[in-house]
Amino acid sequence: MKKVYSLLLAGLIGVLSAGCDKSFLELAPISNSNASNFYKTQADFDLAVSAAYATLYVFYHPQGPVSYFSEQMSDNATIYNINGIQADKKAFKDFNLNSSNSQVYTFWQQCYRSLFNVNIVLDKIEDANIDAAYKERIKGEMRFLRALYYFNMVQMWGDLPLVTKALTAEESYAVLRSPQADVYRQIVEDLNSAIAALPAKSAVAVAGHASKGAAQSLLGKVYLTQGNKAAATQVLTEVVNSGQYSLLPQYSSLWIVTNKNTAESIFEIQFKGGASGVPLSDYYNEYSPYENFSFTLYAGGMNQVTDDLYNEFEAGDARRDITIAPGYTNKTGTFIAIKYPRKWTDANAPIINSREASSNNFIVLRYADVLLMLAEASGSATYLNEVRARAGVPLFGSAAYPAATYPTLDLAIEHERRVELAIEFQRGFDLRRTNRAVPVLTAKGKSVNADKLLLPIPEIVRQQNSAITQNRGY
Repeated sequence: MKKVYSLLLAGLIGVLSAGCDKSFLELAPISNSNASNFYKTQADFDLAVSAAYATLYVFYHPQGPVSYFSEQMSDNATIYNINGIQADKKAFKDFNLNSSNSQVYTFWQQCYRSLFNVNIVLDKIEDANIDAAYKERIKGEMRFLRALYYFNMVQMWGDLPLVTKALTAEESYAVLRSPQADVYRQIVEDLNSAIAALPAKSAVAVAGHASKGAAQSLLGKVYLTQGNKAAATQVLTEVVNSGQYSLLPQYSSLWIVTNKNTAESIFEIQFKGGASGVPLSDYYNEYSPYENFSFTLYAGGMNQVTDDLYNEFEAGDARRDITIAPGYTNKTGTFIAIKYPRKWTDANAPIINSREASSNNFIVLRYADVLLMLAEASGSATYLNEVRARAGVPLFGSAAYPAATYPTLDLAIEHERRVELAIEFQRGFDLRRTNRAVPVLTAKGKSVNADKLLLPIPEIVRQQNSAITQNRGY
């Protein structure tokens, strides 16, 4: 008998829990004894939808796949000391990965488990006898999540097993890697469907659920990644013209712990914090240096900031000190010059069950990102200068702009995205999208080539199904 996973939906968020059996893609359908009685009512689907959204906590975890790929595999971040298998984690920043890397396999599992939670809702809701408008909205939300996950995954691994429904273990062995073009085609199809089905941000009933603007913003980023600047310009302009979003007057306001789901937020992962039994935000703890210096616990040591990123900020740019702490004072009173992110600081978080119960949300898509993408797609500095005006730094094209360092609009946008969106899981994707990863990172001492810009397919996956091919260079 082939191995399977079971889905346990519990509490308000639900989780996917691994049983003793599994398939090589972690794709098997629900097999618990209550499955036949589930997916009947709107309340059942509310719970299943919450379980699908809960996968964001894993996918965008500070030590999750997007974090490692976008920050460690760039020039923004490094690791000094960190928990777990240090060699496997440090291999990302050194571009020294191999197919046996335990962290890569963990990420592969997490990605496909997340997709399972999304696909099972789409599978079951089609024939459910529930309100038609509710059904269409939920389908739109799930297709947005599926597109978001596959968009990240196709950039991480290239060709992928493309799964759009829950599969038995036997069926999963027939699913091989689809070309990137097919994956992108599915992503675009899902996002267009989501755009048609989802409400504007102002009409979203549940904080953190996808909106039409979120799907449009993501589609703009997809088109930009594909090199289709005309299509990206069109859809991103629709986001700007919707009137649903605006920059906050002060950059610092984005990072106030209680300032959630603001006018600048387009898609934001929700954390409660402050108590046990609720989703706790780990960014504050994980991004503090590993040494125990201000908590009762050792912090995570993830995504410690490079000098290169710190020095990227222009003189007088207040975003630098909002974004980066220059170091810390340890328990003996010694200052340790390890730079680390401070956007998600929650200094008053209580300690619950040996963990800081922080409540900082994480913004996946925000309006400044849209403006900078639109500048890139349209070639107009107007959108770039909106972001710079908010930061209080000289506008591109003005006499005071550092044109000697960033002489072209493309380089100006690259610079601005790096400082505006620092440690927000953008840099590695940006460099790959603009074909700048190899020259930029090589010049900074990274041992990288075009093959190493993708992750390897985990060797365990290929042992379980030898028909799965490996990425070139591994």
